[in-house]
Amino acid sequence: MTPRVAVLDYEMSNLRSAVKALERLGNDVSVVPDPAGARGADAVVLPGVGHFGEAMRRIRSRGLDEAVNEAVERGAPVLGICLGMQLLFDDSDEAPGTAGLGLLPGSVRRLRTERKLPQMGWNEVTWAPGPLAPHGVAPGDATYYFVHAYAAHPDDPDAVLGTASYGERFCAAAGAGRIMGVQFHPEKSSTAGLALLGRWTSWVRDVARVPA
Repeated sequence: MTPRVAVLDYEMSNLRSAVKALERLGNDVSVVPDPAGARGADAVVLPGVGHFGEAMRRIRSRGLDEAVNEAVERGAPVLGICLGMQLLFDDSDEAPGTAGLGLLPGSVRRLRTERKLPQMGWNEVTWAPGPLAPHGVAPGDATYYFVHAYAAHPDDPDAVLGTASYGERFCAAAGAGRIMGVQFHPEKSSTAGLALLGRWTSWVRDVARVPA
């Protein structure tokens, strides 16, 4: 059997590349626009591109916040990608007054840099030990594709799983327990990104006790 992964669709992300990457790794992937479709999934993926406030409006209007909370309550892993990672936090400077999902304590702030924003391109991530970190040291195994102008600031330093630099050092990956997020796009990050999703898939299989 393979992990059943629900990819949440609130029409603010091109899901095709993420779905194809997850399927290539052997996951049984469903694109779900409502909470019912995510029930019983072994893991939930929250992708996203765009504005924090509009994303939360759409997520709440579709009840997808309930889908994420229900997954967390039953212990299913949750992975946020790009904007999806930012949505896991309490709030964002991009949308003052709009509450995020609040699953990872902390705020999202605009990058403090004189360099051009958004950052668009490849950047190297320095990883802390954990299920998302590369196992080897091959060239390029920690270089990923970013498109963003904001970055998360977890309240708990131990929640920072990876960092990168763009004018300032910023949180490129965060997590606590079975909730994780990456600021970059693993599905657009060639071999390194596919390898990261592969490590996450293996970890999902382990924690969900899905037979190989």
